[in-house]
Amino acid sequence: MITALDHIAVVVNDLDQAAAAYTALLGREPNWRGSGGGAHHVWFQLDNMALDVIAADGSEGAMGDRVRAHLAEHGESLWALAFAVDDMAAHHRAVERRGVRLSPPGPVRSTASDGAKRYWETAASHPADSAGVNLFLIGPPRDPTPWPKSPPTVPEAAAVGALDHVVVRTPDAERAAALYGTRLGLDLRLDRSNPKFGSRMMFFRAGDAVVEIGAPLDRSVTPGPDKLSGLAWRVADPDAAQARLAAAGLDVSEVRDGRKPGTRVFTVRAGAPAAPFLMLQPSARED
Repeated sequence: MITALDHIAVVVNDLDQAAAAYTALLGREPNWRGSGGGAHHVWFQLDNMALDVIAADGSEGAMGDRVRAHLAEHGESLWALAFAVDDMAAHHRAVERRGVRLSPPGPVRSTASDGAKRYWETAASHPADSAGVNLFLIGPPRDPTPWPKSPPTVPEAAAVGALDHVVVRTPDAERAAALYGTRLGLDLRLDRSNPKFGSRMMFFRAGDAVVEIGAPLDRSVTPGPDKLSGLAWRVADPDAAQARLAAAGLDVSEVRDGRKPGTRVFTVRAGAPAAPFLMLQPSARED
């Protein structure tokens, strides 16, 4: 079964610039820099998932080719969702029997400049079966020791501690419900239509994070692709986080009450690849 959202990948043109931008956004330094397959990346580990920022490195390799192809079509943007599973062989078999083709599970290696290596096992969905979104299953790590959280560069209350949710936009709500719920096996916690905002929203739990599916109410169902469209990050003190980001030169809104009672939010409109982002202080009681 899926136990968590392992990481989210974003592809960028210039890795050093992107790493600096995300260090400012998250208030944390990356805890891994590595390369492999024609690409290099930095990794920011948070409480409940990681952000993997990837760029082609100029050498030959399948990963570098995929990064360049995505950049040519979509520009710098969110690229993939990777879900942790407790048993790769069993879940791989179950997902394929439910109608999602997956690549054979295989090892991935990332090598740091000092020669240190990280390994993980992964299987990728066929885009035609995952509505155009890159989805990965990530097997249990060789070393069960939790990967250390990225160290803060600012007071902890003003830094991003975790991901709250990732947003997927779809033109076909029932197709998305079948993919994320029935086929992948995520837990559907809420399915609600909101005419005021013109959308149907479904919330699937993945460990301590949420995959939010948004579909328009005022349009006919179409066979078009789904799209990874946004991230919402958790912060303990939104006023302190907003002030430090504004001081760092990022384009931020004022802090305001969120749609969910008891939450406070602000928007980072620009300043890091794949923006805008929502910064969210959860309510005192969260389900």
